[in-house]
Amino acid sequence: MNIITYSPAYTIVPTYECYNRCTYCNFRTDPGQSSWLTIIAAEKIFKQLKNQNICEILILSGEVHPQSSRRLEWFQRIYDLCELALTMGFLPHTNAGPLSFVEMQKLKQVNVSMGLMLEQLTPDLLKTVHKYAPSKLPDLRLQQLEWAGELKIPFTTGLLLGIGETENDWWETLKAIANLHHRYHHIQEVILQPHSPGNQQSFNAPPFNPNQLPELIFKARQILPSDITIQIPPNLVKDQQWLLACIAAGARDLGGIGPKDEVNPDYAHIQEQELREILQPAGWELVPRLPIYPQFDHWLSEELQTLVKLWRKLHHQLKYITLNTEAKMGDLR
Repeated sequence: MNIITYSPAYTIVPTYECYNRCTYCNFRTDPGQSSWLTIIAAEKIFKQLKNQNICEILILSGEVHPQSSRRLEWFQRIYDLCELALTMGFLPHTNAGPLSFVEMQKLKQVNVSMGLMLEQLTPDLLKTVHKYAPSKLPDLRLQQLEWAGELKIPFTTGLLLGIGETENDWWETLKAIANLHHRYHHIQEVILQPHSPGNQQSFNAPPFNPNQLPELIFKARQILPSDITIQIPPNLVKDQQWLLACIAAGARDLGGIGPKDEVNPDYAHIQEQELREILQPAGWELVPRLPIYPQFDHWLSEELQTLVKLWRKLHHQLKYITLNTEAKMGDLR
């Protein structure tokens, strides 16, 4: 049976406030309009997650302006949340917008991987959906991928599809990712995320055409190096046959599956059991993974490597138990 992976994950949001105003966003609030997550509140959440087989804690945050007087406090909150997640046995992965080199260097100490969506590299979007989003400058976001390579941070990036770009923009963005990976070999995954309209956004555009996604994935698979996994979010791929077509075209990961998609709150995650019921009849085995791929383990500190090894051992045991259970059920049938 062929394998497709996902990450058993829970998303923690330090703050929803963001100085960017992307017109397709369904996540942000204005600065000063929402409270920040406290360490005490996060600890309560983590305690509730114990024994639920949650591995990844995704630290997903709105952005505080680099020149803001609250930037240092914001960064420290993210660092402290990552550190807390580690002490409670989870594996943190941070995606908090563009960071300075020093900020990335510090977060490497308390994250097993990190991420930032490139979205699209065309500067044309700075006149439309990114007109009021200073951190969406293409060169700024490309710089993050380069710094991640220099710092040996296992990294996830991706494209947002259907926000006013052209097909040629897709290929140029994918080629830029491929070129950086050829230099540093640090990109774990590329997410291909179709624009899915939500209730909060002001961007008036239809959802990305689902018929285009399998062909896009097929071409992306030809552009990207083979050791980069293509990820698609199954809650944004509503039709089962469309989802299977995307997998057949080359997608091999379904991302973090948790209680809520914070970026697309109007689209509930398809949970593990339902995904298995879709995938198994088509010959696909759904397998949990860590937020760091095995080839990058040696980039971590000894402390982080020890925790990762414990999780790899647990996942191996769970898979063995699952396989034995399925075999026994087959005998009973």
